Amino acid sequence: MAAKYVFVTGGVVSGLGKGITAASLGRLLKCRGYTVSVKKLDPYLNIDPGTMNPTQHGEVFVTDDGAETDLDLGHYERFIDISLSQNSSVTSGKVYWNVLQKERQGDYDGGTVQVIPHITDEIKRRIGLESDKYDVHIIEIGGTVGDIEGLPFLEAIRQFSVQHGRQNCLFVHVTLVPYIAASQEMKTKPTQHSVKELLSLGIQPDMIVCRSERPISEDLKDKIALFCNVRRDSVIANGDVQLLYEAPLVLEKEGLAHIVCRHFGLSEDKLDLGEWTEMVETLRHPSERVTIALVGKYIALHDAYLSLVEALKHGGITSDCSVDIRWIDSEELTLENAGEKLSDVDGIVVPGGFGRRGIEGKMAATQYARENLIPYFGICLGMHLAVVEYAKNVLGYADANSSEIEPTTTHAVIDLMPDQLNAHQRGGTMRLGKYPCVLDIRSKSYQLYEEELIYERHRHRYEFNNDYREEFEKSGMILAGISPDKHIVEMVEILEHPFFVGCQFHPEFKSRPNRPHPLFRGLIAAALKKQKSVEN
Repeated sequence: MAAKYVFVTGGVVSGLGKGITAASLGRLLKCRGYTVSVKKLDPYLNIDPGTMNPTQHGEVFVTDDGAETDLDLGHYERFIDISLSQNSSVTSGKVYWNVLQKERQGDYDGGTVQVIPHITDEIKRRIGLESDKYDVHIIEIGGTVGDIEGLPFLEAIRQFSVQHGRQNCLFVHVTLVPYIAASQEMKTKPTQHSVKELLSLGIQPDMIVCRSERPISEDLKDKIALFCNVRRDSVIANGDVQLLYEAPLVLEKEGLAHIVCRHFGLSEDKLDLGEWTEMVETLRHPSERVTIALVGKYIALHDAYLSLVEALKHGGITSDCSVDIRWIDSEELTLENAGEKLSDVDGIVVPGGFGRRGIEGKMAATQYARENLIPYFGICLGMHLAVVEYAKNVLGYADANSSEIEPTTTHAVIDLMPDQLNAHQRGGTMRLGKYPCVLDIRSKSYQLYEEELIYERHRHRYEFNNDYREEFEKSGMILAGISPDKHIVEMVEILEHPFFVGCQFHPEFKSRPNRPHPLFRGLIAAALKKQKSVEN
C-alpha cells in the first residue's frame, strides 16, 4: 500500500485547534489499527522554538532524540501515544538553513537558488522522510492561510499531492464559523473567503472542519459545502468540548476518520475506541478532587506549562481524582505570604525555567512544602531549588546557590559539570532528549516506576554538584536516581517526607492520558492522602 498523506491547514484566525484536530485524527486512525506519523511544518524563521520566550510561543516540547519543538508535538504524542523525533518538526529556519548550506557547498552547481524549486523541494523531502514506515502521515501546516511566510509550505504540499497522486493525499481545512451576537446568527463568509484563498493557491480542500462556540445547523453545513465545493458529509462540526480528550470522540461521531478512510480506501473493521472512551468517562466523573499549586513565572500564558498541566490531570485518573490547578506567580510569592497562598493546597509543583527572575518565590514554595509536609514535586529548576533550599536551611550553607543564579556563590550545590563547554551560548548547548537513570530501591520513585532502570527526557545545562553528595545523603536527602555511570545525579528525595521528589528531567513529556506518568500518579495519590488526613 502506498503511503497516505493528510494535510491539515487553518484559516480565518490562529489558535483554532489544528493540532487537536490532527492529533484526534491520529488517535482515531490508530484505533482502526493503522500506524500513524505526524509532522508539524512551522513557517517561523527560528531554527526551533528553543530560544523563544514561553510567554510568546508556549512551552518547548522535547522529543526522545533531543529536538526542541512546538507544543503541538505534545498533543500528537499524548493523543496517539507515540514517540516522535526531530523529523516531526520542520521550521522555515531549518529549511532555509539546509538549502543555504548546500548552496555554500556548491551543491547547486552555481545555479540561482530560489523558493521554487529549492525551498519547496526541501520541504517535500522532509514531508517524505520515513514514508515507508507508516500507513498514514498527518502533516499540520502552522499559521493561517494568507500568511506570507506560509506560502512556500502551501506550494510544497500542492506540488506533493500532484507528484504522489491525489488519491494518496487529502486536504483538511480547519476554519472558524463565528457567532455574531448583535444579529444572533452564525456566519459562513469567513470560511468561504478562507477556502477561496486556498483555491487561489491551487489547493481544493477535501474536508472542512468548522470550529464554533455553538452547534452548526444542517443548513449551514449545506451552505458551506455548496460554496466551498466539498461533499456535504465532508463538512465537520467541531465545537468546544468540556474535556480536551473528548475531541476524538466528538470528531468520530462527525465522521472525521471515516471520511479519511473512505478517501484512501482503508478498512475500518478493527475500530476499537473502548480504552479511550473509558478514560474520558473517568475524567468526566471523578469521585475525588485535589488542588495543586503550580508556582511559576510564565503563568500569564498557561500554554507555557501545557504538558505539565496535562500530566497532572493524567496523574489523577488512576486515583479517580480531578486536579484543580492554582496558578501562583513566583514573583509575587514570599516566605511571609506563603502560608496565605499555599496553606490549603494539597500539593505543590515547581516547574522548570531559566534565569533568576522569580527564583525567590519558587524557593519560598519549596521551603514551605518541605517544612509543612506538603507533597512537593520539583522539575528541573524545581529540583535545583529543592537542593539549594535544603543546603541553605538544613546543611547550614547560608550562601548556597546554583551558579546559574549566583555565579559567585562559595557553595554552588548546582553547577556546570567540569566537562561542559560553551554552556553560556544559547541554543544547542543543553543536555537534551532521552537519558537513562538508575533508581535507588529505597526511594518512592522506585516504588512508583516498579523498575530500576528508567529513561526520561531532559532539557537543562546545570547539574547537582557531586562534591556535596555525601553531605546530602547523610542529612536525609537521598540521591534517588543517578546515571548508570554514577557520574550525574538525576533525582533527589526526602524519605521522611510524605512526598518530596526532585528530578533533573521533564517527566511531563512522557505522560499520556491512557498511561499516566508514575511520578504524577504518585504526587496526586500523596496529595489525596494529605487531603483526607486533614479532613479526618
